[in-house]
Amino acid sequence: MNSERNIKISDFTYELPDERIAKYPLPQRDKSKLLTWQNRAIAEDIFENCTGYLPENAQLVFNNTRVIHARLFFRKETGAKIEIFCLEPVEPGDYQIAFQQTEEVTWKCMVGNSKKWKEGLLSHKFEFEGKSIEMTAAKIAQEGNSFHIRFVWNRGLHFSEIIEHIGQLPIPPYLNRETEESDEETYQTVYAKIDGSVAAPTAGLHFTDAVLGKLKTKNIATREITLHVGAGTFQPVKSETIDGHTMHHEQVEISIDILRSFLEDPENIIAVGTTSVRSIESLYWIGLQLEEKRFDPFHPEVKQWEPYENTAGISIEKALQNIIYFLAENGEKAIRFSTQIIILPGYDFKLIRGMFTNFHQPQSTLLLLISAFLGQDWKRVYDFALANGFRFLSYGDSNLYLK
Repeated sequence: MNSERNIKISDFTYELPDERIAKYPLPQRDKSKLLTWQNRAIAEDIFENCTGYLPENAQLVFNNTRVIHARLFFRKETGAKIEIFCLEPVEPGDYQIAFQQTEEVTWKCMVGNSKKWKEGLLSHKFEFEGKSIEMTAAKIAQEGNSFHIRFVWNRGLHFSEIIEHIGQLPIPPYLNRETEESDEETYQTVYAKIDGSVAAPTAGLHFTDAVLGKLKTKNIATREITLHVGAGTFQPVKSETIDGHTMHHEQVEISIDILRSFLEDPENIIAVGTTSVRSIESLYWIGLQLEEKRFDPFHPEVKQWEPYENTAGISIEKALQNIIYFLAENGEKAIRFSTQIIILPGYDFKLIRGMFTNFHQPQSTLLLLISAFLGQDWKRVYDFALANGFRFLSYGDSNLYLK
């Protein structure tokens, strides 16, 4: 356990010149470069050819979350502008129920210029389909650096309609630019369906309908899960060792049908993105909790250090069977839980045999996840990418890693 907690984040850095950060995507998603890593061999191709590297019995797992207009702007009575960044629903706590509210809702939020808003209501007045609408925001609690904000409005609109109308799509802070109209399309995957994320699952941005068609032609199975990506994905590691870093929680939903498909063939699961990796790997630990009768159905979660504190083990098949049995017994169609899992060098991957991903920031938890999968080869991969003109971060080029 100590070896994982004592990992120094300074060992996971590299020089990333600003000009190598892709500020915008390529005009065609699937024309991005593709770096492949298989049996330690590194090669370069174009993303539209990715299907040629996938085994025919692969199960490709996509995160179908959709980025919401999470940035809202309000005014104080003095006229001061305050930004509220919606992170996740609190009351009601279910995303889809929260989006359907027509009078009030409470969200956990980050607040810009929070020192200028010590008390009182904020207001945002706007027109919607000829109706004059006012929404107010009130601080009702503080949680660390975040706040619980109660939004109240008139006219019976759904909360989802309001934020879509008045909110702004959040793009990554390291792009150092304002959101533009083009981001409305390019910062969503073509298969995005379920509202809830405040950041895109960027490995999926390269996929087009044409590439998805090629997968079908090759009879590669495609599965969809949902993990709502939180702002914590951009949270830098500020502690010297990873022991001092607190991972963010993210909400996951995986259907019983997907679990059954995993159980039928757990050997060829390839994740599209680190969000899918964290979701799928978390399943093993949920299954182990059920085995050890310590699963909390009211607050199901995988905690940050659980994989490193629990030396007990069961088979992958048994873990999946436990979840399927639990769902069937309770008449549920999907497992819903929160994951805080951190995947570090030394982690023993349970279900993932390969992954698509982008290039990640130096000294980030996502780079640690990559190094857990590649070992020290992560340095060779990133050196190759820097030497061969690859574009980095959210709008950058793609990688495919296969064990």
